[in-house]
Amino acid sequence: MIDIVHDLQTLRARVAGWKREGLRVGLVPTMGNLHAGHHSLVRLARTQADRGVASVFVNPTQFGPNEDFARYPRTPEADAQGLDAAGCDLMWAPSVDTMYPLGIAAAVKISVPGVTEVLEGARRPGHFDGVATVVSRLLLQVQPDVAVFGRKDYQQLAVIRHLVTDLAFPVTLLAGDIVRADDGLALSSRNQYLSPAERRVAPLLHATLQRMRDAWDAGQARTGVEAEAIQALEAAGFVVDYAAIRTRALGIPDDDHGRGPRVALMAARLGTTRLIDNLEFGSGG
Repeated sequence: MIDIVHDLQTLRARVAGWKREGLRVGLVPTMGNLHAGHHSLVRLARTQADRGVASVFVNPTQFGPNEDFARYPRTPEADAQGLDAAGCDLMWAPSVDTMYPLGIAAAVKISVPGVTEVLEGARRPGHFDGVATVVSRLLLQVQPDVAVFGRKDYQQLAVIRHLVTDLAFPVTLLAGDIVRADDGLALSSRNQYLSPAERRVAPLLHATLQRMRDAWDAGQARTGVEAEAIQALEAAGFVVDYAAIRTRALGIPDDDHGRGPRVALMAARLGTTRLIDNLEFGSGG
């Protein structure tokens, strides 16, 4: 049965015991309300670790003032059951006071430059500072050998890679593939906010990403690909924040200098629910 731990001293004692036995430890950071996508990350971690830890913590510092922190679904009992079935050994479930012992206002904050300033970062100021801060704390608390993050939050993964490289965290990062429903919609805890009618429309996100890829591969200019994607989503009832083609490092690609590895990314609101998705493609993918 999975071990559920709420205090840092117990967490560190468990991990230290494993490491004394020469066991490798894997970490999967989550905000809970777990689904099959999260469980796939646990299974990926266990391919390179002998023991698995999943954190379940809804991090207040990555939510903006008008975002859904208060209503973000919290399902710890179901999370524990799902993690146990996926092969996780320990669920790390700290309180806000444990994560931020001096209080949020006095907390040390981590800021990653560059990659945080575009796309999601441009529309959600402070979001990635909150992500970088809580991930840094989790890596220090658990001290894993391996940490796994999903590709669905593509920009978040880029931020964490930058963070780990620059601060020399002694951890290997693994990226888990996006898990999708049969109709193409990327699994997300926020999907449950969709009404039945909205849920039928939501797979258009993935279909539009595929059309963006095909148009780019056919030689269409980036600006035209992006404009057509936005138009298609808006016609279906989405309010679009962005639909963009970028390099894998999230730079703007030059149409005249090669068609190498690329990623199409989008964020759009359907009703009251904000959804993100992405699709990597091109040579080197």
